Amino acid sequence: MFYQIDLTKELEIPPRFLGPKLREEIYERLRQEVEGYCTGKTGFVLAVTDLYSIGQGMIREGIGNARFNVEYQCIAFMPHKGEVLDATVNSINKMGFFATAGPLQLFVSNHLIPEEFEFDTSNEPAYVTAEGERIVPGSEVRVRIVGTRVDANEIFAVGTMNEDFLGLLSTMTG
Repeated sequence: MFYQIDLTKELEIPPRFLGPKLREEIYERLRQEVEGYCTGKTGFVLAVTDLYSIGQGMIREGIGNARFNVEYQCIAFMPHKGEVLDATVNSINKMGFFATAGPLQLFVSNHLIPEEFEFDTSNEPAYVTAEGERIVPGSEVRVRIVGTRVDANEIFAVGTMNEDFLGLLSTMTG
């Protein structure tokens, strides 16, 4: 799920930053460009942890910007089928509910929610049990990933609560 990986990136720096604080500028631009973004190959880049090397800068003709190849280490989040994670419910409908686990969006179908939960629309859309447990927006649930779809810059997962030790963890009250 979480990986420490080494990556490379080409950064372009304007001439006004080519001075004694070049390394700090490159590090800051690298963080701005890669942290929080997702690729199908590496997953979500959560944080840049180390800047290994900055290659020789090549001046771009006509503009004067310098291009640098940067090697860095980062922590990435790549979910896989079978992994268990805790998520927060965002929205509910009769087909199931959508939730987030960090940057990951996931869907749990009503077929993958335990049978004791029934869809209820008396107040707000919710899945409720006879004992009064409620899955509402803001609830925390534990799910197992049963499938993922990886696009160029997004990962989406489908989860289940129909197994032992999965299900409702807490409900937001307020």
